This record gives sequence, C-alpha cells and structure tokens, in this order.
Amino acid sequence: MAEAGALLDLAEDEIHVWRAELDLPADAVERLAGLLSPDERTRAARFLLARVRTRFVVGRGLLRTILARYAGCAPERLRFTYGARGKPALAGSDGTGLSFNVSHSDGCALFAVARGREVGVDVERLRPMPRAERIAERFFSRPERTALREVPPERRVEAFFTCWTRKEAYIKARGDGLGHPLDQFAVSLVPGEAARLWAAGDGDEREVARWSLDAVPPAPGYVAALAALGAGWRLTSREWPLGG
Repeated sequence: MAEAGALLDLAEDEIHVWRAELDLPADAVERLAGLLSPDERTRAARFLLARVRTRFVVGRGLLRTILARYAGCAPERLRFTYGARGKPALAGSDGTGLSFNVSHSDGCALFAVARGREVGVDVERLRPMPRAERIAERFFSRPERTALREVPPERRVEAFFTCWTRKEAYIKARGDGLGHPLDQFAVSLVPGEAARLWAAGDGDEREVARWSLDAVPPAPGYVAALAALGAGWRLTSREWPLGG
C-alpha cells in the first residue's frame, strides 16, 4: 500500500467511490497510523475493542491517503473541520473544492469523493434482521413501509437495507446526521429499482429536485448508496489500493 502517488483527476461532473478493506496486516496498520493527527490518535485510543480501534485507524489513514491524491499534498498535512452535526470537511485551502464522505460496515469501507458538490455514502452488510419490520415502523415513512410489505419475503431484508442505506446517504450528504427525522422523507427501496428520492418533508418538490441517489456495488453480501447534490454527475467505483 503506497501513501504517495500521482495526482488523481476529478472533474466537477464526476464522483468517485473507493472501496477498501479495513482489516489489513500489522505493518500496513502501523504505516497508516503514522499519518493520523494527534486528535485522531486520541479518538482511536478511546475505543476499548482492539478491532474497532484498528479499523478506525485504518479508515482515517485511508481517508487521508485517498484525499491527498486529489489535493496534491502529503496525507499527514491534511486538516479537517466538522459541521454542527459532525460532518467532516477539508479545512481551508486543503479542500481545493473537494467534498467527501465515508461509511463502513464490518471490514468494508467506502470513501466518496466529489468536487464542488456535497455527497453522502452509506454501506451495510446484508444480515438477518428479525426486527426489520418493527424498525421500519419506527423509522421509515409511510410510503416506504407500504413498499417494504409488498416486497417478496425472500427479498425483504435486502429491501430493508437498501432503504436504510439510501436514507442514511441522503441525510449524510445534507450534513444533518440523525437530527433529520427519517420518517419525514421517502426513497425507493425495491431491489433492482432505480435509486431515487421520492419525497421530502412537507412535500417540498424543490428539495427532491436538488438531490440525486445512486446504488453503489460495494462487494458481495453488501448494499450501499450514494447521495449527491445536483444531477447529471457520473459515478465511478474504484478499488483501493489502485489495481487492487
């Protein structure tokens, strides 16, 4: 794994989503840990479980490595700021117009990078979810609950996570976090159906028109979604490291 390399091009109508593994050999973990800032090391130390702590270190190190290839600087020199609800951004001139978002589930991580538009990404491992319908009743909008009940039982878990990742990607792109009520907007969820924002709170059609959703193929056994401001952008999925 190389922390340096040629500058990566990213046009304003492109969005790149990188998939990477968080469970790496010890030497790679140590190398990535060396890129972290003091506050990131402090945050890592708060995790009691070694696997969680290591995955945090790898995730932050990879984020720095990937962004540095677009920003044209050393990974350890990047500085981050955080929005009111915790959404990270590159500070000042470090950003060079870049925006990004990160998600991980188990050992699979996704890093979305764009220029000049807000993005949000979310990934989930498909797994048994006995309480899926109960969770949907609490957090999904009425149209989503209706659509979920109409999905064949054998596809319902996939539909549940499809809905969840699209909703998460949307609120992460907005920078709202879970402060945005999940039942106040609706997304498509039927497996194989095009990803889209169906409705926003209070029937705001302008909000629906402002955002685009897309499905991201992360890895077998996972579902993921990308949300981005505007339309007409091109999505490219890539593996990190390059050629991996």
